[in-house]
Amino acid sequence: GVQLEESGGGSVEAGGSLRLSCTAPRSAYVALTMGWFRQEPDQSRTPVAYITWSADRTYYSESVKGRFTLSRTSGQNTVDLQMDSLKPEDTATYYCAGSQGGAGSFARMSQGRIDYWGQGIQVTVSS
Repeated sequence: GVQLEESGGGSVEAGGSLRLSCTAPRSAYVALTMGWFRQEPDQSRTPVAYITWSADRTYYSESVKGRFTLSRTSGQNTVDLQMDSLKPEDTATYYCAGSQGGAGSFARMSQGRIDYWGQGIQVTVSS
């Protein structure tokens, strides 16, 4: 199946910054809402941030609001997550996600109806 292409991540001390990038391959080139989820061992995957195709609406989880910034060029299937003021509790595997559905794609992602995933990328924040 189609897999989103992720890059970035790594290890950093608390208070530091990291950046994640994600691109949808041409085979998945429709108007996707795209964003990031994260998962800790033995925990469920939870949304971090996501943004519409036109970049006119963005969701952030309460735990990252004010520290993380999700950006996207309108009309392109590439998103970047700038993560600042990182905390040890941000440590997780981060997954890029994409939802189809045109104008309804943002709602689909909020409902956890994900059409495309990345392979996962590790972010580790040490105290």
